[in-house]
Order: sequence, then structure tokens, then C-alpha cells
Amino acid sequence: MVHPSSTCCKTSGDASCVCAAQAKCSCGKENALHCTCNKASTENAVTGARCSCRARPAGECTCERAASENHPVTGETCSCGKRSSSSCTCEKARTVDEAVGQLETDFTTRA
Repeated sequence: MVHPSSTCCKTSGDASCVCAAQAKCSCGKENALHCTCNKASTENAVTGARCSCRARPAGECTCERAASENHPVTGETCSCGKRSSSSCTCEKARTVDEAVGQLETDFTTRA
């Protein structure tokens, strides 16, 4: 699978996206979107523009792309103003989340 550089770190040997696996809750204890600290109610429900891994809000990235993602956007921005126009995630958020949800298999429940 090929991931565009604007939406994925792709640092693993097989070119799979590893940003989301690296992203952590702001407390640093849990993976992003799986926070169990007192910030869980806001940390586990990301809406609007997101960072490249899509697990954190834009500008609050905690994966290895944090240095390049967590700065004010210069030049042309997407409609929300939080990311560059070439890597906008705000208008795609719902479509991507729905597609990912359909592809995921829940192995944690019994049939």
C-alpha cells in the first residue's frame, strides 16, 4: 500500500503507516484515541483538522512528525486554516473515518 507523504510517516520497512502507532495521548501514557487519564473525554474524540496520523488534532501531533507538524501554517491553507492546502484533513475527516470503520475488524468481542 502506498501512502502519500502528506498524510503518513511511512517509516516501517514495508512502507506501512506507523504515525498512528507512535501518537500518544497528551499525558503520554496511552496511545492516542485510547486515553484513560482525566483528559480522556476530550482526547478520545478528535474532530476537525487532524495531524497526518489522524489520531491527534492538527498542531498537537505527538508522533515523530511533531517537529514538522506542530507549527503555524505559512502560505496557502485549507478551509479550516490549520493545515496547508496540499495536506488538508478537515473536510476529509468524516469520509476517512467511515471508510476506516468499515475496514476494521473487532477481535475483542465474541460472536
